[in-house]
Amino acid sequence: MQMTSSRPYLVRAMYQWIADNGMTPHLLVDVSLDGVQVPAEHIQNGKIILNIAPMAINGLVLGDSEITFSARFSGKPMALHIPIVAVLAVYAKENGQGMMFSEDDSAISSPDSNNDDDPSPDKPKRPSLRVVK
Repeated sequence: MQMTSSRPYLVRAMYQWIADNGMTPHLLVDVSLDGVQVPAEHIQNGKIILNIAPMAINGLVLGDSEITFSARFSGKPMALHIPIVAVLAVYAKENGQGMMFSEDDSAISSPDSNNDDDPSPDKPKRPSLRVVK
């Protein structure tokens, strides 16, 4: 059975953890995806880093399919819209701790979902999680 994306849950959890530890949460966003609305003048190499600390923005909504908030850039207010699939990382500015995401949510899978009978020997195996004691 297909599960929904874990990305929105992990983004919310990492945001809360970073803020609870008195650090400054930042998002790394892939601006090439449809629906991303961010200030174009701050885009570098197809990505943008956004400070999402409570004191830097207004109206933050960390939704299941999108992140929305308003912020000021060079003194001008702007409404930002970021589809959750465009979030590449959420991390603390001060120490870089946080979480990066793959472009494909299925990159992390359970051991049961691996298909060891893959007829293509050249195809790389998908990573899986396992308990290490």
